[in-house]
Amino acid sequence: MKVRMGEFTGAEARALYARRPVVLLPLGSHEDQGPHAPMGDYLLAELVAERIARRAHEAGTEAVVAPVLPFGKADFFGAMPGGIALSHEAFSLVLTEMIEALLRHGLDRILVLNGHGGNAPVIHDVTQRFMLAGRGIFPSFYLWKVAGALLPEMVGPELARRSAGHGADPLGSIAMHLSPERMRMDLLPERPTPPGTMLGLPYAGWGAVSFEGAEVNVPAEYDGPSPDGVGPGDPRLCSAETGAALVERLVAIGAGLVRHLAGWGGEGRPG
Repeated sequence: MKVRMGEFTGAEARALYARRPVVLLPLGSHEDQGPHAPMGDYLLAELVAERIARRAHEAGTEAVVAPVLPFGKADFFGAMPGGIALSHEAFSLVLTEMIEALLRHGLDRILVLNGHGGNAPVIHDVTQRFMLAGRGIFPSFYLWKVAGALLPEMVGPELARRSAGHGADPLGSIAMHLSPERMRMDLLPERPTPPGTMLGLPYAGWGAVSFEGAEVNVPAEYDGPSPDGVGPGDPRLCSAETGAALVERLVAIGAGLVRHLAGWGGEGRPG
């Protein structure tokens, strides 16, 4: 069963799109995920999107997956060789024109499947502009944020606390489940490289340092707060079993959301 828009022939597309299927718009990034994980986390967003579309089909709702946008909005990872990211302005323009292209052909049931934190504020700005112009309400389902919230339920609060972080859970476990052949756990250092400092102050996280117990925001890239691209969680605590459980929940929630959207018009009215 085809679900990727890029796989439909022209004749198939004309027939299918006349029925206004829900369009899943997967977004991700191409950035450092640690020494052990592929840089293209957009690959995982696309795989989850395909599973959501297939699950929705099984329940009787037509859904298709738009070509994934592999480049996210730039935030902390420009220092990593090979990384590719878009400026705020470029990401906003590309996302706007992707939605415009879908609307041109009456595809106004759009669900953004976001796979990168830096994308979130731009997605909000773009979709809000469409809403305020009366052209549709397009929700965004932030996959990894939802998975992170589910993690304590899957593994328990204590293990979740120790495993959660960039380059670790939830994305690490999801990658071990969906694409284990791409993982290189053997490349993890025995001990993480300690964070650096900025202005003589220790990093308190991404883009922040600590001063007398207060968090102070600073411009920074990953090689300061997390030289290995990992932190604060331990990737060794990730597992394919946890990833399978997380993906199942994401797919169930996503497919349910697709069915809900199929019953509503492009402007938030019952359709």
